[in-house]
Amino acid sequence: MTPEAQIIPFFVIIPLAGAFVTALVGKRLKALPDILGVMSTVGLLALSLVSVQLVRLSGVLVYSVGAWRPPVGIGMVLDGLASFMLVTVNVVAAIVVLFSVDYMKRFTSKWQFYSLFLLMLAGMNGVVVTGDLFNLFVFLEIASVASYALVAFGTEKQELEAAFKYAVMGTVASLFVLLGIVFLYSFTSTLNMADMALVLAAKGPSHIVLLVSVLFLMGFGLKAALVPFHAWLPDAHPSAPAPISAMLSGVLIKSLGVYALCRIFYNVIGMTPAVSSLFLFLGALSMVIGVFLAIGQWDLKRLLAYHSISQIGYVVLGLGLATPLGILGGLFHLFNHSVFKSLLFLNSGSLEHATGTRDLRKMGGLMQRMPVTGTTSLVASMSIAGIPPFNGFWSKLIIIIAAVEARRFGYAFWAVLASLLTLASFTKVMKYAFLGALRDKGRALAEAPVFMRCAMILLALICIGGGALLAPGIRDVFLTRAADVVLQGLRYGTEVFKRVG
Repeated sequence: MTPEAQIIPFFVIIPLAGAFVTALVGKRLKALPDILGVMSTVGLLALSLVSVQLVRLSGVLVYSVGAWRPPVGIGMVLDGLASFMLVTVNVVAAIVVLFSVDYMKRFTSKWQFYSLFLLMLAGMNGVVVTGDLFNLFVFLEIASVASYALVAFGTEKQELEAAFKYAVMGTVASLFVLLGIVFLYSFTSTLNMADMALVLAAKGPSHIVLLVSVLFLMGFGLKAALVPFHAWLPDAHPSAPAPISAMLSGVLIKSLGVYALCRIFYNVIGMTPAVSSLFLFLGALSMVIGVFLAIGQWDLKRLLAYHSISQIGYVVLGLGLATPLGILGGLFHLFNHSVFKSLLFLNSGSLEHATGTRDLRKMGGLMQRMPVTGTTSLVASMSIAGIPPFNGFWSKLIIIIAAVEARRFGYAFWAVLASLLTLASFTKVMKYAFLGALRDKGRALAEAPVFMRCAMILLALICIGGGALLAPGIRDVFLTRAADVVLQGLRYGTEVFKRVG
C-alpha cells in the first residue's frame, strides 16, 4: 500500500465526521452546521481534485482497510473512473451546500438537514471508492436511507407520501442488488470486485451470471430511474427541498445507479453484446419517454424530474455503445448533466423561494425582478437542450457521432429527436416563467439571497466553460482516464492486484 493511497478513506471519513459533529452540537451552536457543511464539502472537492492528479502520476491506488490485504481484507480503490466520479459528486455537493446556507433558513432544523446531507454524501463517496461488492451495498444503503429522510424533510403530506413511495421502491431495488451479490458470492467465493472479476473470467459464461446480470439491471436500474424503473422519481424529486432535488438528480442517481452499473458490468461481470444491446434499448427508451412526459408538465420541478430520466438515457446510451468514443461521450454527459440539472433545480428553488409556487402558469416576467435566476436558468436550459457552445452540446454531439460511427443510426436519430423536444420543453419554461409581462404580485419580488446567487452563478460558469474539458491536456487527465478504466473491462482485476502487491 503506497503512501498516496492514504487519501482514499478520507472521502468517507470527512463527511461521516461532519455528520456526527453536526448531530452532536449543531442544535446548540446555530452557525456551526453551515460552517461544517461548507468546510466538509469544500475539503472533499479539494481532495477529489488531488485524486485526479494522484491517479495521473501513480496509476491505480489501493487502500487496505485494517492492513488486511485484498481479497481477504476490504479494499478501497482509486482509479481514473473513481476519481472522475468523486470530482463530479463533490463539485455539485460543495455548490449545493453553499446554496443551502440561505435556502434552508425557511426550515427549522438546519442541523438535521446537514447531518443527513453529509451522511448521504459519505454513502455516495463510499460507493465510488469501495473495491468490495458487499461494502458497495452498505454504502448504497447509507446514501439511500439518508435520501429517504431528506425527501420527507418538509414533513408535509406530499413530501411524506413521496418519501414513502421512494423508500418502498428503493428497498425493492436494494433487495435485487443484495440477491445478486449473494448469488455472485456463492459462485465465486469472494466479495472483492477485482478478485471476482478474475474468478468470473476464469470460469466463463454461466446461468448464475445471467441471473445476476438481470438482478443488477433491475436493482441499479431502479436506482438510476431508467425506464421502465422510473416511477418513483417524478414524485420524489419535486417533493424534496431544492438542494436535495439537485443532489438526487445531479449525482445520487448517477453514483448509486449509473456508476454501479458501469463498474459492475464492465469491470466485474464483463460487458456482453446482449447487455450492450439492452443498455442501448433502455437508454433510448428513457431518452424519448422521459422527454415526452416532461413536455406536458406545468409543475417546474416535476418537469425537471422527467428530464432527469431523459438525460440519464443519453448516458446509458453512450455506455451501451461500448466504443471508446461512446463511453467518453457517456461519461462526459454524466458530468455535464450533474452540473446543468443541479443548476436547474437550484433555479426552481430560487423561484419557489421568491414566488411560493412551482406552477409555471402562475409566473411570468420574472427576468425583470430576478435577473440572476433568469440568466442562469437560460444558461442551464440551453445546456440541457444541447445548444452550442454550452457543455451539454459537446457531450450530446460526441454520443451522436459515436452512434453513427457504430452504425447505430436509429439510436442517433432518437438522440437528436429527444434533444429537439428538450429544447421545446425549456422554451416553454423560459416563456412562462421569465418572459412576457410581469404579473402584479410579482412586482414585490426580490432576487435570491447572496449565497443562493453565488451557487447558481458558479454552476452556470461551469455550463458555459464545460467544453474546455475536451481540451487535450484536461481531457487526457480527467475524461480519457475514466473511459480507459471502463474500456479495460475485466483487466480491472489484474490492475488492482498489481497495486496490492
